[in-house]
Parts: sequence; structure tokens; C-alpha cells
Amino acid sequence: MFDSYYSDVAPGRVIFDTNRSWTGRLPLLTDLHPDARVICCVREVPWIIDSIERMVRRNALQPSRLFAYRTGGSIYSRVETLMDSEKGLIGLAWSTLREAWFSDAAERMIVVNYDSLARDPGRVLAYLYRALDEPVFAHDFENVVYAEPDYDAELGMPGLHTVRPKVAPVPRESCLPPDLVKKYAEVNFWLNPGLNHRKVVVL
Repeated sequence: MFDSYYSDVAPGRVIFDTNRSWTGRLPLLTDLHPDARVICCVREVPWIIDSIERMVRRNALQPSRLFAYRTGGSIYSRVETLMDSEKGLIGLAWSTLREAWFSDAAERMIVVNYDSLARDPGRVLAYLYRALDEPVFAHDFENVVYAEPDYDAELGMPGLHTVRPKVAPVPRESCLPPDLVKKYAEVNFWLNPGLNHRKVVVL
């Protein structure tokens, strides 16, 4: 399947596949392609929930596929849907990342912390290129361009994949109730060196 899908890619070229489900298939991927690496971009879970909740509020008149187009509900029901470990936007990715983190194939992972990347993108990407054993590319961190307006519109979340031009941290107050922040404050296992038994690279 891999050979057919990428048959037009010249030998020796690097392939980036952005599917978030690879962490749930890391042992299989390692067996098929021993040189493959999985780059996992992470952020503290309460801040991810906060970002999505802000977007929901900005698009209050547009029901979203993320929540099965249900209207009404509360922030608590929305968070429960997002954190569902089988099909939630955050919960599924979090669960498979955790599975990969503690697996025998964890050394294939490179974890990139959002906060580190936003504060010092040049340093983080330099480390990433070294970890991948690839030549460094000169990025322009003042003019990043990315958007998926059609996909976001179909999802009912306009702007979900729109990226700000400048890579930089943007401080803000959380819009979440304190009890939700507290509930998910301890789930960021990659921040705990004591849980990094497999010595996963965290940038």
C-alpha cells in the first residue's frame, strides 16, 4: 500500500504524512519502515480545549461536525465530546500519543512542545533537523502561511486551520472554568521526566 501510494516519489526523498493516527500504529509503522520517525506536536491539554472553545464561541451560529452538529449543550458537554478516547478530536489523539509514548517503539518519536516552538522556533527546528539527520532549511518565522478554508467550512469551524503569520507566543487568559483547567492539568505526561521511561526526545 505504501509503495503504491508513494510510487511517484523519487528514491531518497523524505515523505511527511500528517495523519494524527500514526501514534496508534507505531509498532506497525516501525516494522514496515524502520527508519520512519513520528513528529508529535503537543500542547498542554487545557490550552487546546481553550482554543477550540474560543472558536466555538466565535462561530456560535454555525453548528460543528466536531459535536455532531448538536446545538445547545454546555462547555462541559463539549469538553466531554472533545476528550472522548475513541473519536474525540483531542481524546483520540491524546490516547494514541500516550500509547506510543509507553510502547517499545517510543524511540521513533520526536515530541515538539508548542510553547518551546512558539518562543524559540529557530532553536527548536534546528534540534529537529539534527534529530532527523536532515539539512537545515531556512524558515521565515515572520511570514508563515497556512489555511484550509474549505475543510474548515465543511467541519463547521471556520478558521480552525488558519495559522498566524508570525510564530510567537500570544499570552491570554483562559476562557475555561477553573474546575476544567484543574481536571486536565495533570494529563500532560510529556512534561513529567519521571514518565519518560523510553527516553523520548522532547524539544
